[in-house]
Amino acid sequence: MDRQLALRNLTDLDARRDKYPPVAVAFEQNYGRYTWRKRGTALDTFIGTILSQNTTDKNSGRAYEQLRERYETWQDVLDAPMPELIDTIRIAGLGNQKGPRIKAALQKIKEERGEFDLEWIGQLSVDDARTWMTAIDGIGLKTASIVVSFGFNGAAFAVDTHVTRVSARIGFTPPNSTPDKTMFIMEEIVPPQDYYAFHIQVIQHGRTLCRARNPLCDKCPIRTHCDYAHGLVKEKESAS
Repeated sequence: MDRQLALRNLTDLDARRDKYPPVAVAFEQNYGRYTWRKRGTALDTFIGTILSQNTTDKNSGRAYEQLRERYETWQDVLDAPMPELIDTIRIAGLGNQKGPRIKAALQKIKEERGEFDLEWIGQLSVDDARTWMTAIDGIGLKTASIVVSFGFNGAAFAVDTHVTRVSARIGFTPPNSTPDKTMFIMEEIVPPQDYYAFHIQVIQHGRTLCRARNPLCDKCPIRTHCDYAHGLVKEKESAS
């Protein structure tokens, strides 16, 4: 899905934008203001994000630690026997998928750049950076956007299950929007300079109050601005 397709027929975008200022104020008051600072290299973020797919931060973090403890260099990771690599990152789950993805990513970077470095991605436009990364098998817009946002504080709004759910409940996005559609719509609603902080605040809200099951609407600081709290959003029973 591209941006034009995601925004097609979204005739009430201005009304959805109007929700942002009061929600942003409430989120900052309740969750604080998150300021970006660089943590590790862009390649660290890229590999760490692959490991984080469909697992907890704790498990993906441990898997990354074990990966770096076992292999001294990224070349060592690339050269490692696949069964060994899968066993090393097993705690993150889906090792049979993540192992090949990590190798494919490292192989592409080495072939095209001659070294294991992704810092140059920060010099590209967001669209070009996403296009380059998503050309790697198994790498989607979420992973690419996290690298742009967390690696460089770039203008990409990363979307996970919490962001997808909370955005739809508030009314930023139509009900049952896909993660990719959510990403493009949120990039139209949220000011670019707020992408990083608001992304983290939404996740915090989704983990603590706007939970997939039994959301704590009575304790919610934005309930007066939330479509779900007013009974305007109906979710599929299988939503999680």
